Amino acid sequence: MVIAFLRTILLYTFIIIGIRLMGKRQVGELEPSELVLALLIADLAAVPMQDFGIPLLTGLIPILTLLCLTMALSVLTMKSVRFRAVLCGRPSVIVENGRLRQAEMRKNRFTLDELMEELRMKGITDLSAVKYAILETNGQISVLLYAAQQPVTAGQMDLAPPEPGLPVVLINDGRVIQRSLRSRGLNEAWLEKQLERHHIKSTREVFLLTVDEENTVYLAKKEAGA
Repeated sequence: MVIAFLRTILLYTFIIIGIRLMGKRQVGELEPSELVLALLIADLAAVPMQDFGIPLLTGLIPILTLLCLTMALSVLTMKSVRFRAVLCGRPSVIVENGRLRQAEMRKNRFTLDELMEELRMKGITDLSAVKYAILETNGQISVLLYAAQQPVTAGQMDLAPPEPGLPVVLINDGRVIQRSLRSRGLNEAWLEKQLERHHIKSTREVFLLTVDEENTVYLAKKEAGA
């Protein structure tokens, strides 16, 4: 039982490290080669986890080989545009100037229902408002609307709104993130003043507290029983 536990932990850790080397993309955003790698690793790891008669290295060596191959392929795709096109494919324009390119849709086996679903998820219901819709190599749809259909920006209206910057989490479920506090040049005294301003006695009562570059604070208290 202990051996099974240790083998599982070791394989799991090894796979996590390998997946981390692939980057932070979600499964739905993986390139075909990356998806194949993930499936193969899962299959290779399952065998030594279940069969104790198989040496652990029998599972680790193929996984390590696949990871090394993937790293080599990623370097080649960075160096060669042609190789990247062969391995990952090329984006396909399936809507151009509001018109469906049916030949491209058939070539990619992309149905009309799938296209309309993707457009609805982006808040688009009128196909004629779409200047371009591009099927990317990871299966996602990129949509560019006509200029008249795009939201008006502050710059187009000659406005100069303040830049809030990226909010940083200072308290996460009652825990103070010291690294974030220091990155904003703040200290515990400042944090205590913010808690007093919201009539809070302890950081344990705070579910979330963030501050942006303009020192605008957002605070959410913990709900009762949480």
